[in-house]
Amino acid sequence: MNLSIILPLLLAGLNNANAFAPFGPSSKRSKIKKTSRSYIDERYSGSSPRSSLFHPIEAPKVTVKSRSKPSSSSNGTIIHKKSQTSAKDWLHSVSSIPKSTILAEIKNPVMTAFAWSTVVAVSHKLMSNSSSMFLKNIALNMCIPTQIHSFLMSSLGLLLVFRTNSAYQRFVEGRKIWEEILSISRNLSRMLSLYEGDVGDERISRIKKTLAAFPYLLRHHVRARCLDCNDDVPMKHRYEIPQSVETEFEAEEIHAGASYDQDTIDGPGPMESHYCVVDRRALPWSLLSNRALEKCARAVNRPLWSCDRMASEIVSVPYSDTFTSRERLSMLGQIEKLSNAIGQCERIHQTAVPRNYARHALRSLSIWLLTLPFALVKDCGLLAGPVVGITAWLMFGIYQIGHSIEDPFQKTLRLSILCNAIRRDVLGDTVYRASAFSLDDCTSSNVTVSTTEESKKSLSSPSFKTPTAEELVRNILPEVTIIPKQRVACI
Repeated sequence: MNLSIILPLLLAGLNNANAFAPFGPSSKRSKIKKTSRSYIDERYSGSSPRSSLFHPIEAPKVTVKSRSKPSSSSNGTIIHKKSQTSAKDWLHSVSSIPKSTILAEIKNPVMTAFAWSTVVAVSHKLMSNSSSMFLKNIALNMCIPTQIHSFLMSSLGLLLVFRTNSAYQRFVEGRKIWEEILSISRNLSRMLSLYEGDVGDERISRIKKTLAAFPYLLRHHVRARCLDCNDDVPMKHRYEIPQSVETEFEAEEIHAGASYDQDTIDGPGPMESHYCVVDRRALPWSLLSNRALEKCARAVNRPLWSCDRMASEIVSVPYSDTFTSRERLSMLGQIEKLSNAIGQCERIHQTAVPRNYARHALRSLSIWLLTLPFALVKDCGLLAGPVVGITAWLMFGIYQIGHSIEDPFQKTLRLSILCNAIRRDVLGDTVYRASAFSLDDCTSSNVTVSTTEESKKSLSSPSFKTPTAEELVRNILPEVTIIPKQRVACI
């Protein structure tokens, strides 16, 4: 084709793409700014009064920015921050190595490998330059062929890669579970708003507050640690709740002859129960009433208690023409999915990687790194120490990454952002979402009604004649020849 034809088409396509793109090249980064309204200040005490949901309100001002890594503010608003993991940010990634959390966790084995390799390299250098034949023979015999470590590297790499991949699958599965919780919460909130007249305002308020408290209770359930508040909290806002905290222990510490379960050893440690003091004004305790908080605090599985409470509220809704067993079972099905999500989170949290496999990989890596300087000292000399140190940083870093994302609910997943997003969609954003359930702005309904009335009048007029099938086909496809229907003799 001619270039004079192709180039204008390409330019037109680029212009159209920039015009319809949601984030053009000249757009700025996004940051959602909420207006300082009174109903936003009530985010710690629940939603605004139900009677104000359908009042006309002013839409919030939203400033759109470019696509980047999302984060969240304290009120659950998603803010997009610049991601510094692309290839063009290599200088920042290299300069931030001293601040790396992975390096802080593996600095002890890395420094040990570096110090051991330096001692081996210096000793080999001194004995090689010595005048004693005995020391020279020791320096010569302490070197081993490099083929041994090259051969073992493939097996060690399989151990590390398999552990990291299995840990990453657990991380992805945990993220999918919480994404499903977010979707279920939105769907259940929508169904409650649609059947507001049948369910009742007070009951909807209680269900939505319990639904907003569910992700926080689930986060505390999979992160079993003490929830003590600060000492600055006044005594009238303090509340004691029983809390179970896991304790770490080693299988070898069990004395000989004691009976134990293998699943208990491989899973989390035993539970120690004691009382923790929480702030009554903080989330999720501020979303529950005093009587509900007393019952929820005594429950061992608090997220399951919240599911049972929501199910009881829905079952107590009386039947009506618009709220039948179908709607009731549909809402109970959403709560059942939330209950299933609790079991899925418990499965990931309580099913750890077998310790035999983890320790075998760690022992193999340690032995491989401690014997590596004997293979490098002949060719690298004094540089064997830095080379082994960098290799230890790479290998131990891969191992530690797999260990960190093994339980995604502890450090990897930012569950506070997801909890705030669910609370915002269920309670904080109710004012804006409620406008979708009001059909007062549908002005096209009058036009539809008039058109329907006119069609009825035209059909009821005596001059109207129903067209035959052949006339309809001729009007639509005038070039089609219609074959008359003939009688076919059956043989």
